[in-house]
Amino acid sequence: MASKIEMEHLDSGSDSVSQVELMPLICGLPDDIALFCLARVPRKYHMLLRCVSKRWRDLVCSEEWHSYRRKHKLDETWIYALCRDKFQQVCCYVLDPNSSRRCWKPIQELPPRSLKRKGIGFEVLGKKLYLLGGCGWSEDATNEVYCYDTSRNTWSDVASLSTARCYFACEVLDEKIYAIGGLGSNSSNPSSWDTYDPCTDNWKSHSDPNIVPEIEDSIVMDGKIYIRCGTSAVTSHVYAVVYEPSSGTWQHADADMVSGWRGPAVVVDGTLYVLDQSSGTRLIMWQKETREWLPVGRLSTLRTRPPCQMVAIGTTIFVVGKGLSTVVIDVGNAGNMGGVMMSSTISKITSDDDVISCKCLAI
Repeated sequence: MASKIEMEHLDSGSDSVSQVELMPLICGLPDDIALFCLARVPRKYHMLLRCVSKRWRDLVCSEEWHSYRRKHKLDETWIYALCRDKFQQVCCYVLDPNSSRRCWKPIQELPPRSLKRKGIGFEVLGKKLYLLGGCGWSEDATNEVYCYDTSRNTWSDVASLSTARCYFACEVLDEKIYAIGGLGSNSSNPSSWDTYDPCTDNWKSHSDPNIVPEIEDSIVMDGKIYIRCGTSAVTSHVYAVVYEPSSGTWQHADADMVSGWRGPAVVVDGTLYVLDQSSGTRLIMWQKETREWLPVGRLSTLRTRPPCQMVAIGTTIFVVGKGLSTVVIDVGNAGNMGGVMMSSTISKITSDDDVISCKCLAI
């Protein structure tokens, strides 16, 4: 008798689940029309959409939602900044640059094991953020990787790096994450790099003698990865290499282009911009046609708080300094006054956190 009641309970439970799945997204509308409407809700309200029903939550967190908004040019790009606070702990902030009240907001509950690490990789792929590797004062380089699903607001573990590493370059090319060079354990190959395929949740290891451990910056330009490996103390020569996807090898980069790459860099519409912080704060650009570096303009020292990082959305560059003090420049319509570029600002947070890296993520 008891087993019969239990079976009836299970049957009724499965029926209720089926009923939920069969319920329309919006009563009285076909699901494709409902999706057409819901996908136009601004990203800042997506958290509220998730609270309406299980179907809405599953939709907003799905790849279908992400792909639909991207396909119809409805996606909105937010900026994520990885920082280190006064307690030397890693923290993360997010900025909606289109908000009427632009301000940086903290992301809560980072993976506890990553909080004290240094030399962490920070990358975006799809609608997810990744924290990779890193090391500590009493901890050797690790191969751990954590993933933050921005639509679900949750952290999870994913496949570990093939090689434990810290202070390395991290970029995305052809829908794969590249973790390049850096420092590792005594058994690690300093000339190696790993590639991550999110479809298989698997890393693949590679090696090339042109990769050196001491990496300072990296960019993706013209479908290739460039890494800057530091400056010679004797000749002031900047060593940089470029990854050729067609051959899967690393070659020495253009010496003329590399000569001006001495600070944070960002690529806007195929043009490389560099923030020169050696004397004040000056934005310069690499002119491919004439093969020379040209000045764009100086930024007010009252607004920037070096050391800074840069990130771009469209033709707008965000220069993010200490305490997340942010200067916003539209290089597509850059004007200047007395040699100082016209720009707007986003107020800093209350603490003086150091910015490690900035990335853009669109949903």
